[in-house]
Amino acid sequence: MRQEDPVATHAAHAAPDAGTRAMRRAIELAARGLGSTSPNPVVGCVITDASGTVVGEGWHERAGGPHAEIHALNAAGAAARGGTAYVTLEPCNHTGRTGPCAQALIAAGITRVVYAVSDPNPQASGGGATLRAAGIDTAAGLLSEEAEAGNAAWLTSVRLGRPYILWKYAATLDGRIAAADGTSRWISSPESRADVHRLRAESDAVVVGSGTLRADDPHLAVRGIDGFTAADQPLRVVLDTHATIRPTARVLDEAAPTLIVVAENLEDTATRHLAGVELARLPYDKYGISVDALLRELYGRGIRSVLLEGGPTLAGAFVAAGAVDKVVGYLAPVLLGAGPLALADAGIGTLADALRLRITETVRIGTDIRVTAVPASAPTAPTALKEH
Repeated sequence: MRQEDPVATHAAHAAPDAGTRAMRRAIELAARGLGSTSPNPVVGCVITDASGTVVGEGWHERAGGPHAEIHALNAAGAAARGGTAYVTLEPCNHTGRTGPCAQALIAAGITRVVYAVSDPNPQASGGGATLRAAGIDTAAGLLSEEAEAGNAAWLTSVRLGRPYILWKYAATLDGRIAAADGTSRWISSPESRADVHRLRAESDAVVVGSGTLRADDPHLAVRGIDGFTAADQPLRVVLDTHATIRPTARVLDEAAPTLIVVAENLEDTATRHLAGVELARLPYDKYGISVDALLRELYGRGIRSVLLEGGPTLAGAFVAAGAVDKVVGYLAPVLLGAGPLALADAGIGTLADALRLRITETVRIGTDIRVTAVPASAPTAPTALKEH
Protein backbone atom coordinates (compact mmCIF):
# COMPACT_ATOMS: atom_id res chain seq x y z
CA MET A 1 0.00 0.00 0.00
CA ARG A 2 1.37 3.40 -0.98
CA GLN A 3 2.10 5.67 1.98
CA GLU A 4 1.05 9.30 1.70
CA ASP A 5 3.60 11.97 2.43
CA PRO A 6 2.12 13.66 5.53
CA VAL A 7 3.73 16.97 4.62
CA ALA A 8 2.33 16.85 1.11
CA THR A 9 -1.08 15.79 2.40
CA HIS A 10 -1.14 18.62 4.92
CA ALA A 11 -0.15 21.07 2.22
CA ALA A 12 -2.95 19.83 -0.03
CA HIS A 13 -5.49 20.30 2.74
CA ALA A 14 -4.12 23.69 3.70
CA ALA A 15 -3.98 25.01 0.13
CA PRO A 16 -6.89 23.69 -1.97
CA ASP A 17 -6.56 24.01 -5.71
CA ALA A 18 -8.29 26.73 -7.69
CA GLY A 19 -11.19 24.48 -8.63
CA THR A 20 -11.91 23.57 -5.02
CA ARG A 21 -11.73 27.22 -4.01
CA ALA A 22 -14.14 28.16 -6.78
CA MET A 23 -16.65 25.47 -5.79
CA ARG A 24 -16.42 26.39 -2.11
CA ARG A 25 -17.15 29.98 -3.08
CA ALA A 26 -20.14 28.78 -5.13
CA ILE A 27 -21.46 26.95 -2.04
CA GLU A 28 -21.09 30.17 0.00
CA LEU A 29 -22.99 32.08 -2.67
CA ALA A 30 -25.78 29.49 -2.79
CA ALA A 31 -26.47 30.00 0.92
CA ARG A 32 -27.50 33.59 0.21
CA GLY A 33 -30.66 32.27 -1.40
CA LEU A 34 -31.88 30.36 1.67
CA GLY A 35 -35.44 31.38 2.46
CA SER A 36 -36.21 33.07 -0.85
CA THR A 37 -35.93 30.44 -3.60
CA SER A 38 -38.50 27.82 -2.56
CA PRO A 39 -39.82 25.65 -4.11
CA ASN A 40 -36.59 25.86 -6.12
CA PRO A 41 -33.14 24.88 -4.80
CA VAL A 42 -30.42 27.21 -3.63
CA VAL A 43 -27.63 27.24 -6.20
CA GLY A 44 -24.35 29.11 -6.56
CA CYS A 45 -22.11 29.49 -9.59
CA VAL A 46 -18.56 30.76 -10.13
CA ILE A 47 -17.05 31.20 -13.60
CA THR A 48 -13.31 31.32 -14.22
CA ASP A 49 -11.60 32.23 -17.48
CA ALA A 50 -9.07 30.08 -19.31
CA SER A 51 -6.32 31.21 -16.91
CA GLY A 52 -8.34 30.30 -13.80
CA THR A 53 -9.21 33.87 -12.83
CA VAL A 54 -12.73 34.37 -11.44
CA VAL A 55 -14.67 36.48 -13.92
CA GLY A 56 -18.28 35.96 -12.80
CA GLU A 57 -20.29 34.95 -9.75
CA GLY A 58 -23.98 34.46 -9.11
CA TRP A 59 -26.61 32.67 -7.08
CA HIS A 60 -30.28 31.87 -7.45
CA GLU A 61 -31.76 34.84 -5.64
CA ARG A 62 -35.50 34.28 -5.86
CA ALA A 63 -37.97 31.73 -7.24
CA GLY A 64 -39.01 32.76 -10.74
CA GLY A 65 -35.87 34.83 -11.24
CA PRO A 66 -32.69 34.01 -13.17
CA HIS A 67 -30.77 30.97 -12.02
CA ALA A 68 -27.25 31.14 -10.58
CA GLU A 69 -25.59 30.30 -13.89
CA ILE A 70 -27.36 33.17 -15.66
CA HIS A 71 -26.30 35.72 -13.04
CA ALA A 72 -22.71 34.46 -13.24
CA LEU A 73 -22.69 34.50 -17.06
CA ASN A 74 -24.07 38.04 -17.11
CA ALA A 75 -21.34 39.12 -14.71
CA ALA A 76 -18.63 37.42 -16.77
CA GLY A 77 -19.78 38.67 -20.17
CA ALA A 78 -17.40 37.82 -23.00
CA ALA A 79 -14.79 36.59 -20.50
CA ALA A 80 -16.86 33.42 -20.02
CA ARG A 81 -15.90 32.10 -23.46
CA GLY A 82 -13.36 29.32 -23.07
CA GLY A 83 -13.84 29.30 -19.30
CA THR A 84 -15.04 26.92 -16.61
CA ALA A 85 -18.31 27.08 -14.67
CA TYR A 86 -18.40 25.70 -11.11
CA VAL A 87 -22.00 25.05 -10.04
CA THR A 88 -23.31 23.55 -6.81
CA LEU A 89 -26.12 21.68 -8.61
CA GLU A 90 -26.25 20.08 -12.06
CA PRO A 91 -27.38 22.79 -14.53
CA CYS A 92 -31.06 22.43 -15.35
CA ASN A 93 -32.15 21.06 -18.70
CA HIS A 94 -35.76 22.24 -18.96
CA THR A 95 -37.75 25.38 -19.59
CA GLY A 96 -39.91 26.53 -16.70
CA ARG A 97 -40.24 30.12 -15.60
CA THR A 98 -36.68 30.47 -16.91
CA GLY A 99 -34.79 28.81 -19.74
CA PRO A 100 -32.45 25.80 -19.45
CA CYS A 101 -29.10 26.74 -17.91
CA ALA A 102 -27.29 23.97 -19.77
CA GLN A 103 -28.12 25.67 -23.07
CA ALA A 104 -27.09 29.07 -21.70
CA LEU A 105 -23.67 27.71 -20.73
CA ILE A 106 -23.24 26.20 -24.19
CA ALA A 107 -24.25 29.43 -25.90
CA ALA A 108 -21.81 31.44 -23.77
CA GLY A 109 -18.87 29.35 -24.96
CA ILE A 110 -18.09 27.66 -21.65
CA THR A 111 -15.72 24.75 -22.33
CA ARG A 112 -15.83 22.99 -18.93
CA VAL A 113 -18.55 22.58 -16.31
CA VAL A 114 -17.97 21.17 -12.83
CA TYR A 115 -21.01 20.59 -10.63
CA ALA A 116 -21.14 19.27 -7.08
CA VAL A 117 -24.47 17.41 -6.95
CA SER A 118 -26.51 15.70 -9.66
CA ASP A 119 -30.08 16.98 -9.93
CA PRO A 120 -32.53 14.36 -8.54
CA ASN A 121 -35.52 16.16 -10.03
CA PRO A 122 -36.53 14.20 -13.17
CA GLN A 123 -38.08 17.32 -14.68
CA ALA A 124 -34.81 19.26 -14.57
CA SER A 125 -32.09 16.60 -14.73
CA GLY A 126 -30.06 15.72 -17.81
CA GLY A 127 -28.11 18.95 -17.97
CA GLY A 128 -24.82 17.09 -17.62
CA ALA A 129 -25.65 14.81 -20.56
CA THR A 130 -26.67 17.81 -22.67
CA LEU A 131 -23.38 19.54 -21.92
CA ARG A 132 -21.36 16.44 -22.77
CA ALA A 133 -23.29 15.98 -26.02
CA ALA A 134 -22.27 19.53 -26.95
CA GLY A 135 -18.61 18.64 -26.46
CA ILE A 136 -18.21 20.35 -23.10
CA ASP A 137 -15.90 18.70 -20.57
CA THR A 138 -18.17 17.87 -17.61
CA ALA A 139 -17.34 16.58 -14.14
CA ALA A 140 -19.54 15.92 -11.10
CA GLY A 141 -18.94 15.39 -7.38
CA LEU A 142 -16.52 18.16 -6.36
CA LEU A 143 -17.31 19.05 -2.70
CA SER A 144 -20.54 17.12 -3.03
CA GLU A 145 -20.99 16.62 0.73
CA GLU A 146 -20.68 20.34 1.44
CA ALA A 147 -23.04 21.22 -1.39
CA GLU A 148 -25.55 18.58 -0.27
CA ALA A 149 -25.52 19.99 3.26
CA GLY A 150 -26.18 23.50 2.00
CA ASN A 151 -29.09 22.34 -0.15
CA ALA A 152 -30.40 19.67 2.23
CA ALA A 153 -33.94 21.05 2.44
CA TRP A 154 -34.61 21.02 -1.29
CA LEU A 155 -32.82 17.74 -1.93
CA THR A 156 -34.79 16.05 0.86
CA SER A 157 -38.09 17.40 -0.46
CA VAL A 158 -37.38 16.08 -3.96
CA ARG A 159 -36.13 12.68 -2.81
CA LEU A 160 -38.82 12.03 -0.18
CA GLY A 161 -41.76 14.01 -1.53
CA ARG A 162 -42.21 15.90 1.73
CA PRO A 163 -40.80 19.04 3.36
CA TYR A 164 -37.48 18.97 5.18
CA ILE A 165 -38.01 19.20 8.94
CA LEU A 166 -35.63 20.99 11.31
CA TRP A 167 -36.60 20.64 14.97
CA LYS A 168 -35.32 23.46 17.15
CA TYR A 169 -35.56 23.64 20.92
CA ALA A 170 -33.97 25.49 23.82
CA ALA A 171 -33.38 23.67 27.10
CA THR A 172 -31.41 23.63 30.32
CA LEU A 173 -28.49 21.27 30.73
CA ASP A 174 -30.84 18.82 32.42
CA GLY A 175 -33.16 18.91 29.41
CA ARG A 176 -35.96 21.11 30.76
CA ILE A 177 -37.73 23.58 28.47
CA ALA A 178 -39.58 25.28 31.34
CA ALA A 179 -39.70 25.34 35.11
CA ALA A 180 -42.25 23.37 37.13
CA ASP A 181 -44.52 26.45 37.25
CA GLY A 182 -44.41 26.76 33.45
CA THR A 183 -42.08 29.78 33.25
CA SER A 184 -39.63 29.56 30.36
CA ARG A 185 -38.58 33.12 29.51
CA TRP A 186 -35.77 33.16 29.10
CA ILE A 187 -33.86 29.90 29.35
CA SER A 188 -31.67 30.68 26.35
CA SER A 189 -29.43 33.70 25.81
CA PRO A 190 -30.33 36.75 23.67
CA GLU A 191 -27.78 35.55 21.12
CA SER A 192 -29.50 32.16 20.84
CA ARG A 193 -32.89 33.80 20.40
CA ALA A 194 -31.48 35.99 17.65
CA ASP A 195 -30.05 32.89 15.97
CA VAL A 196 -33.52 31.35 15.91
CA HIS A 197 -34.65 34.23 13.70
CA ARG A 198 -31.95 33.18 11.24
CA LEU A 199 -33.41 29.66 11.21
CA ARG A 200 -36.87 31.09 10.62
CA ALA A 201 -35.60 33.27 7.78
CA GLU A 202 -34.15 30.20 6.07
CA SER A 203 -37.42 28.23 6.34
CA ASP A 204 -40.62 28.21 4.30
CA ALA A 205 -42.83 27.53 7.32
CA VAL A 206 -42.69 27.62 11.11
CA VAL A 207 -44.85 25.05 12.92
CA VAL A 208 -46.10 25.11 16.52
CA GLY A 209 -48.86 23.36 18.42
CA SER A 210 -51.75 24.76 20.43
CA GLY A 211 -49.93 24.05 23.70
CA THR A 212 -47.06 26.35 22.78
CA LEU A 213 -49.55 28.93 21.59
CA ARG A 214 -51.42 28.92 24.92
CA ALA A 215 -48.25 28.96 27.00
CA ASP A 216 -46.17 31.54 25.13
CA ASP A 217 -48.41 33.31 22.57
CA PRO A 218 -45.43 33.39 20.16
CA HIS A 219 -45.33 35.77 17.21
CA LEU A 220 -43.20 33.48 14.97
CA ALA A 221 -42.40 36.19 12.40
CA VAL A 222 -38.79 36.94 11.46
CA ARG A 223 -37.18 40.01 13.00
CA GLY A 224 -33.71 41.53 12.97
CA ILE A 225 -32.37 39.90 9.80
CA ASP A 226 -30.67 42.32 7.40
CA GLY A 227 -32.21 42.40 3.95
CA PHE A 228 -35.19 40.28 4.97
CA THR A 229 -38.44 41.53 3.45
CA ALA A 230 -42.09 41.06 4.34
CA ALA A 231 -42.49 38.95 1.20
CA ASP A 232 -39.93 36.48 2.57
CA GLN A 233 -41.77 35.82 5.85
CA PRO A 234 -42.34 32.07 6.41
CA LEU A 235 -45.84 30.67 6.71
CA ARG A 236 -46.84 30.44 10.37
CA VAL A 237 -48.59 27.11 10.96
CA VAL A 238 -50.50 26.34 14.16
CA LEU A 239 -51.73 22.79 14.81
CA ASP A 240 -54.89 23.42 16.80
CA THR A 241 -57.00 20.26 16.70
CA HIS A 242 -60.01 21.72 18.53
CA ALA A 243 -59.67 25.36 17.38
CA THR A 244 -58.87 26.75 20.82
CA ILE A 245 -56.79 29.64 19.48
CA ARG A 246 -57.89 33.06 20.65
CA PRO A 247 -58.71 35.74 18.04
CA THR A 248 -56.18 37.99 19.80
CA ALA A 249 -53.27 35.55 19.34
CA ARG A 250 -50.20 37.32 17.96
CA VAL A 251 -49.81 34.84 15.10
CA LEU A 252 -53.03 36.20 13.62
CA ASP A 253 -51.60 39.65 12.88
CA GLU A 254 -50.54 40.87 9.43
CA ALA A 255 -46.79 40.45 9.90
CA ALA A 256 -46.74 37.10 8.10
CA PRO A 257 -49.22 34.63 6.59
CA THR A 258 -50.79 32.13 9.00
CA LEU A 259 -52.46 28.75 8.56
CA ILE A 260 -54.50 27.19 11.37
CA VAL A 261 -54.81 23.40 11.12
CA VAL A 262 -57.83 21.84 12.84
CA ALA A 263 -59.38 18.37 12.98
CA GLU A 264 -61.18 17.40 9.80
CA ASN A 265 -64.42 16.52 11.64
CA LEU A 266 -64.58 19.68 13.71
CA GLU A 267 -67.98 21.40 13.64
CA ASP A 268 -68.16 24.72 11.79
CA THR A 269 -69.46 26.33 14.97
CA ALA A 270 -66.13 25.57 16.64
CA THR A 271 -64.24 27.70 14.12
CA ARG A 272 -66.74 30.55 13.87
CA HIS A 273 -64.43 32.82 15.88
CA LEU A 274 -61.76 32.34 13.19
CA ALA A 275 -63.73 33.91 10.35
CA GLY A 276 -61.26 35.32 7.83
CA VAL A 277 -58.40 33.09 9.03
CA GLU A 278 -57.09 30.46 6.62
CA LEU A 279 -57.92 26.98 7.89
CA ALA A 280 -56.92 23.48 6.86
CA ARG A 281 -58.92 20.48 8.08
CA LEU A 282 -56.81 17.35 8.47
CA PRO A 283 -57.19 13.92 10.09
CA TYR A 284 -55.69 13.25 13.49
CA ASP A 285 -54.32 10.31 15.46
CA LYS A 286 -53.23 9.63 19.03
CA TYR A 287 -50.52 12.30 18.78
CA GLY A 288 -52.85 14.99 17.42
CA ILE A 289 -53.02 16.27 13.85
CA SER A 290 -51.60 13.58 11.59
CA VAL A 291 -47.99 14.43 10.74
CA ASP A 292 -48.22 12.58 7.42
CA ALA A 293 -51.33 14.52 6.43
CA LEU A 294 -49.73 17.79 7.50
CA LEU A 295 -46.63 17.11 5.41
CA ARG A 296 -48.78 16.38 2.37
CA GLU A 297 -50.72 19.60 2.92
CA LEU A 298 -47.61 21.73 3.27
CA TYR A 299 -45.82 20.09 0.35
CA GLY A 300 -48.87 20.78 -1.82
CA ARG A 301 -48.58 24.44 -0.85
CA GLY A 302 -44.99 24.60 -2.11
CA ILE A 303 -43.45 24.34 1.35
CA ARG A 304 -40.08 22.62 1.12
CA SER A 305 -38.52 23.41 4.52
CA VAL A 306 -40.15 23.53 7.96
CA LEU A 307 -38.83 24.84 11.26
CA LEU A 308 -40.52 22.89 14.02
CA GLU A 309 -40.75 25.16 17.07
CA GLY A 310 -43.49 23.33 18.93
CA GLY A 311 -43.30 21.86 22.40
CA PRO A 312 -42.43 18.32 23.52
CA THR A 313 -45.73 16.73 22.43
CA LEU A 314 -45.49 18.01 18.88
CA ALA A 315 -41.79 17.13 18.68
CA GLY A 316 -42.61 13.62 19.85
CA ALA A 317 -45.22 13.24 17.12
CA PHE A 318 -42.72 14.21 14.43
CA VAL A 319 -40.06 11.87 15.81
CA ALA A 320 -42.62 9.06 15.98
CA ALA A 321 -43.50 9.72 12.32
CA GLY A 322 -39.85 9.53 11.28
CA ALA A 323 -40.07 13.10 10.06
CA VAL A 324 -37.14 14.88 11.71
CA ASP A 325 -34.20 15.57 9.40
CA LYS A 326 -32.14 17.84 11.64
CA VAL A 327 -32.08 18.84 15.30
CA VAL A 328 -30.75 22.14 16.63
CA GLY A 329 -30.65 22.36 20.41
CA TYR A 330 -29.68 25.47 22.35
CA LEU A 331 -28.40 24.24 25.72
CA ALA A 332 -28.24 26.83 28.49
CA PRO A 333 -25.98 26.55 31.56
CA VAL A 334 -29.03 26.27 33.81
CA LEU A 335 -30.37 23.47 36.05
CA LEU A 336 -34.02 23.15 37.07
CA GLY A 337 -34.53 19.56 38.21
CA ALA A 338 -38.25 19.67 37.38
CA GLY A 339 -40.48 20.84 34.59
CA PRO A 340 -41.32 19.57 31.09
CA LEU A 341 -38.61 17.88 29.05
CA ALA A 342 -37.76 18.84 25.46
CA LEU A 343 -39.20 15.63 23.99
CA ALA A 344 -42.37 13.79 25.01
CA ASP A 345 -43.64 10.36 23.92
CA ALA A 346 -42.17 9.53 20.53
CA GLY A 347 -43.27 5.91 20.37
CA ILE A 348 -39.86 4.67 21.51
CA GLY A 349 -40.22 1.95 24.13
CA THR A 350 -36.72 0.52 24.31
CA LEU A 351 -33.17 1.75 23.87
CA ALA A 352 -32.76 -0.43 20.80
CA ASP A 353 -35.39 1.69 19.04
CA ALA A 354 -33.85 5.05 19.98
CA LEU A 355 -33.38 7.63 17.24
CA ARG A 356 -29.60 7.77 17.01
CA LEU A 357 -28.12 11.09 15.95
CA ARG A 358 -24.81 12.19 14.51
CA ILE A 359 -23.53 15.52 15.84
CA THR A 360 -22.40 17.74 12.98
CA GLU A 361 -21.59 20.92 14.90
CA THR A 362 -21.19 22.35 18.38
CA VAL A 363 -20.69 26.07 18.76
CA ARG A 364 -20.97 28.61 21.55
CA ILE A 365 -23.82 31.12 21.14
CA GLY A 366 -23.72 33.76 23.86
CA THR A 367 -23.71 31.80 27.12
CA ASP A 368 -25.26 28.74 25.47
CA ILE A 369 -24.01 25.83 23.41
CA ARG A 370 -25.75 25.19 20.10
CA VAL A 371 -25.67 21.51 19.14
CA THR A 372 -26.63 20.46 15.62
CA ALA A 373 -27.29 16.82 14.81
CA VAL A 374 -28.84 14.71 12.07
CA PRO A 375 -30.26 11.17 12.17
CA ALA A 376 -27.52 8.56 11.87
CA SER A 377 -29.76 6.77 9.36
CA ALA A 378 -31.38 8.87 6.63
CA PRO A 379 -35.16 9.35 7.12
CA THR A 380 -37.47 7.84 4.53
CA ALA A 381 -40.80 8.97 3.16
CA PRO A 382 -43.73 7.73 5.30
CA THR A 383 -45.90 5.15 3.53
CA ALA A 384 -48.83 7.55 3.46
CA LEU A 385 -46.76 10.07 1.53
CA LYS A 386 -45.40 7.52 -0.94
CA GLU A 387 -48.95 6.65 -1.90
CA HIS A 388 -49.81 10.20 -2.96
